[in-house]
Amino acid sequence: MTGASTGAGTSGRYASVGRLPSLTGLRWVAALLVFGFHAATMRIIAEPDVQGAVGKVFALGLSGVQFFFILSGFVLVWSARPGQSRRAFWRRRFAKIYPNHLVLWALAVLAALWFADPVPIGVAVENLLLLQAWDPRSGHFYSINTVSWSLSCEFFFYLCLPFALPFVRRARPWLLWAVVVAVPLVILALWPGQALVPEEHRWWFTQVFPLVRSVEFWMGVAAAELMRRGRWRGPRLPLATVLFVLTWVAAAGWIRAELWAALLSAAYLLVITAAADADVRGLRSPWRSRPLVWLGEVSFAFYLVHVLVITTVLRLTGDWGVGLPGWWGPVAVLGFLLVNLGLAALLHRYVETPMMRLLGPRRTGRADSAGRAVAAGAAGARRDATPGAPGVPGPRPGATPTDDRPVYADTR
Repeated sequence: MTGASTGAGTSGRYASVGRLPSLTGLRWVAALLVFGFHAATMRIIAEPDVQGAVGKVFALGLSGVQFFFILSGFVLVWSARPGQSRRAFWRRRFAKIYPNHLVLWALAVLAALWFADPVPIGVAVENLLLLQAWDPRSGHFYSINTVSWSLSCEFFFYLCLPFALPFVRRARPWLLWAVVVAVPLVILALWPGQALVPEEHRWWFTQVFPLVRSVEFWMGVAAAELMRRGRWRGPRLPLATVLFVLTWVAAAGWIRAELWAALLSAAYLLVITAAADADVRGLRSPWRSRPLVWLGEVSFAFYLVHVLVITTVLRLTGDWGVGLPGWWGPVAVLGFLLVNLGLAALLHRYVETPMMRLLGPRRTGRADSAGRAVAAGAAGARRDATPGAPGVPGPRPGATPTDDRPVYADTR
């Protein structure tokens, strides 16, 4: 495989101040996979043959959440700001995630009250505080707005990262590589390992439990640190994409289900690192077009709204659990895609973006000066390492590593 490995600068490190728009475009692909999985499993389509075809195409769509977890670890380490306090980091992540969660939590509670569904106070509070993924009881971890279980996991990752990052920065490369290699093996070991867990809690243990799901996050963390130092070895984007597609097709068609997550974790990581490398080097990437970047920017909001909208509409029309007949089913899937995309755009514009500005930490003069110095040094290092290299992207005009506006590849 070709090595996406040479770092910028005399120190052999990448300059991690640039944005990674290709990862944002890939975020939309992951969100679309999750949508397709739910479109197949939530019985929108009544026609068995069509339903079966959609189910076959998106059989592995739930692994889009796995992509998000790996990407989250990668981006947060790549974009970590020198000298940023833990409080500033946590405040930034809270501003990114919680306002959207709060809006969808309230809408989900109102929908439940409209349909006269029971809403236990303890369950509602647990979900509001994003603690539900820690509760293995049925009706708890998939409560209120069901997809918010992944935010519960993410909050745990965010809590841990500021404590772990100093050790990550000092870790030997062999240890970081050990993490990258070990994670697929750990995921594979969960299948026999779940026999130690009571049967009624096995799905929660392997699919929801934050400690278990954190291994994917730490895989992204280790890979980002290796790439930041110029120590990553992996294929370039075209080959990584081919390997991912082949893995996906093989897993969906011939490989046993217990191997899917382990194989896809490796395939996702190869695509993420190759796309990041393409952005840093200014190589061609189909994932950083303006439409895909915009879709990626609204993908978090899209992820949060889509299940609630589908469920509510189907219950109102009386088609919940039976689906729409004939071609009305596929038309409804397309309609849900467009409606959810429109609602996500509104949520992103009027809730997510202004709340990040309002709640996020403010810049200081000292941080701005340090950020400009890092950016200038990194830009000079890139010029030294790759004289005359065309199209190497850097920060947008006026941006620094301490810019409070959202990083393109920022995760949920």
